[in-house]
Amino acid sequence: MGIRVAPRMRGVAESGTVRMGNLERELRARGVQVISFALGEPDFDTPAHIKEAAAEALRSGFTHYTASRGIPELRAAIAEKSARENGIPCTPDEVLVTPAKLGIYEAMMAFVGEGDEVIVPDPGWVSYGPMVGLAGGRPVNVRLREEDDFRMTPELVAMAVSPRTRMIIVNSPSNPTGTVMTGADFRGIADIARDRDLLVLSDEIYEKLVYDGRHISIASLDGMQERTITSSGFSKSYAMTGWRVGWLVAPKALMGPIDTIQQHSLTCCTSFAQKGALAALKGPQDCVTRMFEEFRRRRDYIVGRLNSSGLFECRRPSGAFYAFPRYHLKRPSLELAERLLSEAHVGLTPGSAFGAGGEGYLRISYANSMENLGKGMDAIEQAMGRF
Repeated sequence: MGIRVAPRMRGVAESGTVRMGNLERELRARGVQVISFALGEPDFDTPAHIKEAAAEALRSGFTHYTASRGIPELRAAIAEKSARENGIPCTPDEVLVTPAKLGIYEAMMAFVGEGDEVIVPDPGWVSYGPMVGLAGGRPVNVRLREEDDFRMTPELVAMAVSPRTRMIIVNSPSNPTGTVMTGADFRGIADIARDRDLLVLSDEIYEKLVYDGRHISIASLDGMQERTITSSGFSKSYAMTGWRVGWLVAPKALMGPIDTIQQHSLTCCTSFAQKGALAALKGPQDCVTRMFEEFRRRRDYIVGRLNSSGLFECRRPSGAFYAFPRYHLKRPSLELAERLLSEAHVGLTPGSAFGAGGEGYLRISYANSMENLGKGMDAIEQAMGRF
């Protein structure tokens, strides 16, 4: 019997970050000690008060389905947070509790149709383009420039817009570059979206990790709330990657179709995980501050090591927890990353995983201990000296 893969899968490659993570696990299973700079996962444990809230929910029997959009008290807390911190006035009815990654995919499936074009940053998060393709659309990559600090400028977006454009994706702070977009960037993109009647999907998962500049939610700008879907979550700022809880904020007209997709796929987020997420928002925030300060310390260290090595050139990222150095060797980034993993036992992500604009770069996640950052850089420098 022949197995026919659905046509929508044509051209959809595996995730470059997941690929490197899987290769790391294979090496560890063989007893190899690997230092991972590949995955965007904080090395911190989830704060105790968050874990205890979920544990108490389990003990009390809170283990059944919830409303598809999430438990009311969590949606209310997200709405309050969005208004207070992001300048997005919204009601709980305009909040969907969902894993942030799934929420982005649900938004694509709800609003991107066959032949629709979606403007995506390049280099940009590995899953934007594949999600657009799975929804039947066509990703239009905006080639970001290092001389512009990898910002997605209005000028670049304007050149990419066509009559088939349906949506613009913005991501600040950015994965993989750590770029924080400026107010002028957002205002210019907002003008384009209003003038051309376009939707905007704003990925703000790193919103609490801004070291230089300030975080701006494009939905807070005049006339943008009605056409913006804002995605964020708990994974990065609260060290809750395995919990798979995040949210979307969007006006009711946009939220309805997205919720319908959630009802026919996830149904709802894990009940007791939502209780932990509520504790994250409503509980003490000193844990977030401590992690933030440690990430900033690691950023300064890793950028200094990269630039003093003679092997890399690395601008200082303004947010998130990634360095995106350009390397001097004349070889593809995938080949270099795989060789560093096999010979130096250090996992990194090739820049090409983030689009053609990432070739010639590596992404280094500094969401790892200072000790491992030092050991990993020692091993990288030694190995690349041999190369």
